[in-house]
This record gives sequence, structure tokens and C-alpha cells, in this order.
Amino acid sequence: MRKGLILLVLLIILVCVSFFLHQSAASDTPEDQIKLMVWGPQPLEWAAGQRAMIAEFERRHPGVKVSMLSMGAGQMNPQKLMTSIVGKKPPDVINQDRFTIGDWASRGTFKPLNGLIERDKNKPYGIRPEDYYEPCWNEAKYNGKVFAIPNSTDTRFLYYNRDLFRAAGLDPNRPPETWEELFEYSKKLTTYNKDGSLNRIGFIPNWGNCWLYLYSWANDGEFMSPDGRTCTLNHLHVVESLEYIVSFYDEFQGAERLDTFQQGFKSGAMDPFITGKVAMKIDVDQAMANIARYAPDTDFGVAPAPVPAERIRQTYPNFITAGLNVPRHVPKSEYRSFPKPERGRFNGQPRYITWSGGFSWAIPRGARHPELSWEFIKWMTSPEAALIGARAQKAYNESVGQSYVPSMHANRRVNEAVFSKCGPKSPKFKDSFNFALQLMDYSKYRPVTFVGQRLWDEQARAMDEAIHHEQTSLSAKQALDKGTRTVQMELDKAYKRLQYPVVPMAVLWVAIIAVVLLIIGIVYLKIRQMGQVGRLMRSEAVAGYLFASPWIIGFLIFTLGPVVVSVVFSFCDYDVLHEARWVGLGNYYDLLTYDWPLLSKALYNAAYLAIFGIVLGTVTGLGIAMLLNTRVTGMAWYRTIYYLPAILPVVASAVLWIWVLNPEYGIINAAWKLTLGQWFGLKAPGWLAVPEWSKPALVLMGLWGAGGGMILWLAGLQGIPQHLYEAAELDGAGKWQRFRHVTLPMLTPYLFFNTIMGTISAIQTFDSVYVMTSGTGGPLDSTMVPVLYLFNNAFTYFKMGYASALAWLLFVLILVLMLVQLKIAPRWVHYESEKEE
Repeated sequence: MRKGLILLVLLIILVCVSFFLHQSAASDTPEDQIKLMVWGPQPLEWAAGQRAMIAEFERRHPGVKVSMLSMGAGQMNPQKLMTSIVGKKPPDVINQDRFTIGDWASRGTFKPLNGLIERDKNKPYGIRPEDYYEPCWNEAKYNGKVFAIPNSTDTRFLYYNRDLFRAAGLDPNRPPETWEELFEYSKKLTTYNKDGSLNRIGFIPNWGNCWLYLYSWANDGEFMSPDGRTCTLNHLHVVESLEYIVSFYDEFQGAERLDTFQQGFKSGAMDPFITGKVAMKIDVDQAMANIARYAPDTDFGVAPAPVPAERIRQTYPNFITAGLNVPRHVPKSEYRSFPKPERGRFNGQPRYITWSGGFSWAIPRGARHPELSWEFIKWMTSPEAALIGARAQKAYNESVGQSYVPSMHANRRVNEAVFSKCGPKSPKFKDSFNFALQLMDYSKYRPVTFVGQRLWDEQARAMDEAIHHEQTSLSAKQALDKGTRTVQMELDKAYKRLQYPVVPMAVLWVAIIAVVLLIIGIVYLKIRQMGQVGRLMRSEAVAGYLFASPWIIGFLIFTLGPVVVSVVFSFCDYDVLHEARWVGLGNYYDLLTYDWPLLSKALYNAAYLAIFGIVLGTVTGLGIAMLLNTRVTGMAWYRTIYYLPAILPVVASAVLWIWVLNPEYGIINAAWKLTLGQWFGLKAPGWLAVPEWSKPALVLMGLWGAGGGMILWLAGLQGIPQHLYEAAELDGAGKWQRFRHVTLPMLTPYLFFNTIMGTISAIQTFDSVYVMTSGTGGPLDSTMVPVLYLFNNAFTYFKMGYASALAWLLFVLILVLMLVQLKIAPRWVHYESEKEE
């Protein structure tokens, strides 16, 4: 007893000493040494320019060390940034996707920069709004304040393969100008294999970097009202744009066929535009860098993205494309030399447009070194730094035998400096890059709103549902109406939020502590009811609780506390970054009304995975176990081999299966085409590319880990008394009868356990789906499972209260299913220890 207590005390002392040593080691850092934490930039091999810019900043600021971390923070994954801000440990600077700036700024997470801009605008490297492209600057503003400094941009236009134009009998200097011409050109450029499958596609409306945004803006459609209070995703002109996209997919064998074909696309040197699998695409300017790097001899052309024919008739040309290698910009001073446009809704607008995105530097709330962060931002967006970076990147590219095409910056002065000193020498790249820069004057940008992420997701979902109308039975208008309702509901909730009362956090903490104390009291009373115990037993009990105290404390703080908090938050509107507001049953009401279609689909997907996954997993695991239960030489090796997949990391397995299940070059479809395809003419499955095969793909992947269940079945088989088989054999029972009347009844406890755990596992499916679908749950939400739906609401849309309500709904569902199974278990589960009454 004393030895145990002494050991426990020594362990506590050791932990405390380690902690203080760590703190003292941290304090040994020189006071003049500052670490500037920067999140967002990708630490890629091709980031030589970025490294050179940072090295020069460190040289000019002695004692400063810039720590660059990718963290996925600048992308559409806000979990890490939100956690760091709430935990008061944010980075000093973040490179954030610009269209999300409004969303973050609405929550008070970024520092407004207007004062710093005004203070330093005339200083070296000062930030001046007039130096930036207007769309880039406006996208970084929210409610009249600047919350980020744009550092990159892009512009979207048409790329086309001149060689393929010639082969199809098309003029290589006459790219399509209208939607109708794009449609006709694509039909001429598309070729098929002997079996009817696609060999080359002329154009895919949503491959490259285009989305519904560009088509809608070209058709004079908008997604939000000017005041930002109304979602206009179902605007008539947006509907017309989506109907055009749908007609395009329908013409080329449907969306499923194109999705399957597109699944075989690769990047880099195997880009389908470079390899000739796609003749035309709408993409960003950086696609030129990809061509220059991997296939500089490609004979490609560029042109503005095609627009409706009506827009051509009603506008003056801002670019001329016909008969030219590269489009020529037409200034307004030359408009009089062209025929007067027809009267219509496009009057006064430019003929061709684009849309731009990009990233921006922002300073999170609570940053430790705001002044130094501002100096870093000023330096990284200056022409001098950009030129240093461009020269370093160009030298690196040339050292590995690659051409260099600079990326576009949001600052005009930066582009002028870099393009003049380090621009491409090849005329086709130089002229194409110059065209991309000129196109920026006619750029649109995504609406700056706090529902920007939701708007993006809903326009993508609406397009997906509309082009797959054979599966969804939704027209373009119906799909857009559905997305509009979802976004509008989020807007209305936000504007009504202040009407709800704030939940006092002090009261919440009192409630949590009260619950914890109540549980401790109940446990204490239960112990007292056990009766008086001797002194020795009491001392042993005390020692036991002391040794278990780390787990008990951890459970009370990290498990029980969050559980109680989530109960309260399920009745609140809570986004972590603001105070919780009481909405009562509002979250549960929304789950079972407005969001029920998507939630019910997620539950259906989980039920599908549970039913087919459990049945097939049970059959497979039991079958393997019966094979491995035989007495064969080397059986230990066989058991190890079958068990190995069960211990592989889920993420690694998911990435592996993405390749295995690829419909174009995956090993399963390759074997299918050589056998079933040739013998019976059966079409290979589309797997994760098509809705009807996506869930079977997940079930098939689950069978990969059947070796984990095999261990339990093997233990059960080896636990069956041999005399039962001998008795059955004496009674004349055959193999099937022995399996049915002896093996199965004796394995029912294991079958019951696998059913319970399999049901819980299916409902809690997350990691494999998240990896294999990039967190979208696609295609068409066919792999959207409850936990992924919960995760997206909590960490993408900041709806923690709503996610908490969903978590408790799932808890009740699992509890009911378990109680039902426990209730009916005695009717079919047989235990060896049971005795007949």
C-alpha cells in the first residue's frame, strides 16, 4: 500500500518537474528573438520564390524568424484557424482564400487594416488601394472596412488546342465566341472509341476552373441582392445559364458518362488538355505555367470565355479574337468604328467578362506581433519582394529544365515589375499572359457575404443535381430553388440572431459543475450502500481511486464536461466565436423540417452501409475464419496476412482505394473490361464517380478490413466444444447441418456483438468518406453520412449549436437501435453457460 502511494507521489512529482523544465526551456529563448507564425502558404518544391522573399525579410529584420506552416488554413478548411483564435493562440499572419474574408470578418476574427493602410500609405512599401485591381480590393472588404491585403489573383478564359482544331477542320485562329459556337465546336472535336466510350471530349462545362458563376455573370445573372440580404441563386438568368450547362451534358451521353471519363484525368504532365484528351477548357492563367512547365511546345490558343449570342449583338467588342493568334484588346476610344449594338439588357456592358479569385494576407484577432505582421504583409506585397521571388523561382525552374511563367498578382505595380523583368520570352506565352492581365479590367468577383461558403456549396450542389437530372428528377430551376431556400434560411437566421437572449456562460459553468458534483455524489452514495468495510479494504479502495484519478479527472473534464455543454448548445445558436444565444427547440425543428431531405438521405446512406456492410462483412469474416481454422502448414502466416489490412491507417487505405476504384485506370475496372466487358459486354462500374455505385464502393472498401472481424470469428470457432460436432456426426448430420445446427447457434453471441458494433460503426462512418470524397459526400450526396453532415455544419458553417443538436439526435437513434437489439437478442442469441429452466 505504502509503496503504491510513494510511486504515485513520485509520478506526480516527475510530471510537475517535466512541465517546469519545459517552461524554463521555453523562457531561455532570447528576448530579441521573435518567431512570426505565418499560416497558409503551401511549402511546395516549387516555392523557391516564396522562400527567397522570406529570407530577405528576415535579413532586413534581424532577430525575426518566419515560421511558415501550410495548415490548410488558407483553403476552405477553417477548423484550425477557428480553434487557434478561440484558444488565443492564433498565427500572426494568414494567407486566406479571399472569398472567405467576408465570412471571417463578420465574426470579428480578422483585424481591420484601414488605420494601418492610411498611416503607412506614403511610406516605403505602403499599401495604396489604387495600385490594386478593383475586384481584388473589393473582395477583401466587408462593411466598408479592409480586412486583408490581396496578394494574388487569377482570371478565367478559354484555352483551345490548335492542332485538334485543324484535325477537326476548324480554323485555329477562330475560337468560339458564343455559347452556341462552343456547343458546335465541341461536337466536332469529340471522338469516340469503337465501344462507344469517349476518346476525346471537345469541352466539359465544369472542368477546369469555371463553375456556374462565370456562365451566370456572362448571362447577366447575380447570386445576391445588392444589400446582401436576399439570395438570388434562382434568378431567371442564372436558371438559363444552368439550363445551357445541362443541355451540354445531355448532348455528350449524360453527366454520368462525363463524370466517369473525367475520373481518369490527372494533373501535371498528364493534364488532359496537354495530352489531348480535352480540346477546350476554361481555366485560370496559371494553366499557362503548367503548359510551359510540362509541354511548352503545345500549340494552344487563348480567348475570352464564350458568352450568349444575345450579349454579342448588344455590346461593343472589348476584345477581338477572329483571325488573331492572341485576342486584341479594344479600348473604348475605338468603339465608334464598330456597328452600333442592338438595344437590350446587355447595353453598356463589356462583351466579354471573366471572374477572379485569389488569396490575401490577413492578421487574425489576438495576433502576438501585429506591427511586425503588418511589416511582413507590406513587404510580401511590394514590387521589390515580388521581383526577388520571381527571379529566384525563374532560376530554380531553369535549373531543372523547366520554363517559367509568373503568376498574376492583385497589385498592378507588382505585375508590371515582374512581367517586365521575368516575364516569358516565348511570344505565345508572353502575349497570352498580357491578354490575361488586360482581361482583369473586366472581372467579376464572388459576393462578399457571411454566407459565402454556403452560397458556394449550394451553387455547386445545384449544378450537380441539375446535370444529373435523370437521377434526381430535378430541373435546373428546381435545383436552384432548393439551393436558394437553403442560403436564404441561413441569411434570415443571421439577421434574427440578435433577437434571441444570450446564454450566461457563468450559469452554464455552474450547471456543468453541479452535474459533475451530482454524479460524484451518486457514486459516493452507492459506495456507502455497499456497507461498512474494514480498514484494510478502505485503504485499498483509496489507493485504487488514487491510481485511477488521472482517468477519472480526464473523464470529468474532457468527456463529461463537453457532453453537458453540448446538451446546452443544442438549444442555442452558437458559432464558437460569438456568445451562445438561446433558440430553444429551433435547431431540432430545423433538423426535422427544413434540413430533413438532406438529413434523411444521410441516414439512408448510413442504413445502406449498415445493412450491406454488416451482412457482407459478417459473411466474409466468417468465411475467412473458417478457412483459417483448419490445420494447414503455415497457418500462422496466413492469419497474419489476412489480418494486416485491418491495422492499416484508414486514410492510407482510403487513398489506396481511390486509385483501385478509379473507373478509367483502376485495377478493378481494368480486370472487369478484360473479362466481363469482353465476354458479356457489361459496362464497368463508375464507382465513386456515379451515385448508384458510390455506396457499393464504400462497402467494398470495408471488406478490405474484414480481417479484423475474422479474429473474433476465429476465437468463436475455436471456442466451440468439439464433442458437439462429434455428437452431431454420430446422429448422421452432414457438413451443412453441422454448420446450421451447431456452428451458427454457438456463434450467435459473436454475431450479436458484430451487429451491435457494426450498426454503431456505420452510423459513425466519417474518415473514409471524408478522404474519398474530399469532404463533399458526393456525388449527389450519395455518400453523405450523418457524421460528415455534422462535421460540415460544425467546422465549415460554424453552426456548433446545430451540430450539437444533430449529435444528440444521432445518440438517441443509436440508443434506440441498441435497446431494440438487446430486447430481441434473447430470442436468437444462445450462450453456452445458459441452462434450461
